Amino acid sequence: MTGRYLELAFTPAVLREQQRAGGAGAAVTGFGEPDPLGPDEAAFLAARDSFYLASVNEAGWPYVQHRGGPPGFLHVLDARTLAFADLRGNRQLLTAGNVAADPRVSLFAMDYPGRRRLKLFGRLAFTPAAQEPELAARLAPAGSRARVERVARIAVEAWDWNCPQHITPRYTLAEVEALAAPLRARIAELEAELARRPGG
Repeated sequence: MTGRYLELAFTPAVLREQQRAGGAGAAVTGFGEPDPLGPDEAAFLAARDSFYLASVNEAGWPYVQHRGGPPGFLHVLDARTLAFADLRGNRQLLTAGNVAADPRVSLFAMDYPGRRRLKLFGRLAFTPAAQEPELAARLAPAGSRARVERVARIAVEAWDWNCPQHITPRYTLAEVEALAAPLRARIAELEAELARRPGG
């Protein structure tokens, strides 16, 4: 865990629970600057085809949504900035409304086959696509016909690689196809060999 992530996550209430459970319960301070993403974090995020995004509404209730697209739809603009295209959807705009009042968000980016996850704290802002047409065009997922309505930009505050212990490996159809390709090739090879044999 980075120092800044600990500083933000270990609130007084959390520290009290740690102490109650026999943990250290020591405050972490002095990491006021945001944690820049390193090359490993940037590469990991740029390869994701989905992530989970949490915000909090004005009544204090958390809201979590799933964002997905082709690998690379989440762009790493620089070591402290992520961005993605906010496409025309169901018009509920829950996250957009939440961050208009409080921009703080949390992201979970998952690699299920590799049993890895990266957690981030950040501040999310939406900008109409018409105000940033070049960036909106750059962020638009390849092959998508959906209209880019807003540019979503996340100022990364802190990040943490999370424990893989309870991550169940899951695979996309494309990943299953890639794993099965050598098996299918071998089956085709054996079938061809059998067909060449007498009586085959």
